[in-house]
Amino acid sequence: MSISSAIRMSYNIDWILPSLRNPTKFWNLASTITMAAVGIFSKILIKWLNTTKIYNRHIMLRALDERPRNVPLITISNHHSCFDDPGLWGTLKLKHLLNKDRMRWSLAAHDICFTCSPHSYFFAFGKCVPIIRGAGVFQDAVDFCIQQLNKGSWVHVFPEGKVNMTKENMRLKWGVGRMIFESLVTPIVIPIWHIGMDDVLPNDPPYYLRLFKKLTFNFGNPIDFSELVRTLRARNATDVEARKEITDLIQNELLKLKKETETLHLNSYPVKS
Repeated sequence: MSISSAIRMSYNIDWILPSLRNPTKFWNLASTITMAAVGIFSKILIKWLNTTKIYNRHIMLRALDERPRNVPLITISNHHSCFDDPGLWGTLKLKHLLNKDRMRWSLAAHDICFTCSPHSYFFAFGKCVPIIRGAGVFQDAVDFCIQQLNKGSWVHVFPEGKVNMTKENMRLKWGVGRMIFESLVTPIVIPIWHIGMDDVLPNDPPYYLRLFKKLTFNFGNPIDFSELVRTLRARNATDVEARKEITDLIQNELLKLKKETETLHLNSYPVKS
């Protein structure tokens, strides 16, 4: 038995992916209610109960509303708080939050979000896919996300692979590189950088949501991987080479967006002397 299989069984998550692949009518109803309730809650918290600046939201809205049905979408962002997802999506329009089928699939840590049956159902209904950290890029969760991308769906990834509490630059995980390289249609990839979410939900106890914090969300320009993917395939690059080059490009673009967002945040909320 593989490490991945043993962990899935020990956390009782072996049933989740089959349920996500073949949802019943009850599952779809429960998922619709869960996605709408969490989306509305996130919007109220982010937009109304905190001070929020959102930059370039039109980039994200255009991808949700105008991309061809067969073209998948991947969003990538920094990970500073356990409320980043769903908090990030409080920036979207209500029509998106109420449409379960158009909302994202999101990779979620198995040892945080799927530790007991109620949590497992809640996050699974919320279109979260249990990722087993340390099990590599060929685990079932990554396979599942590639399947969804091949249907033209939206997948969100925190490529740092964990909540980055130190906020230092981290080497990104290669799973997102595999998703992009192996998708039948090269996805639209939108980077996002946000600041302040760890003030809304700190990473140290007591763990409860705070109000009236200063937040900044910045949606970057889409990254076009079409030419890079063609080049990699034309030169018969190995899978390892492809995943590395794609992930390196993502890392560079995220770091550029980080600097831009830090400047926007500082200008939006100048420090009073």
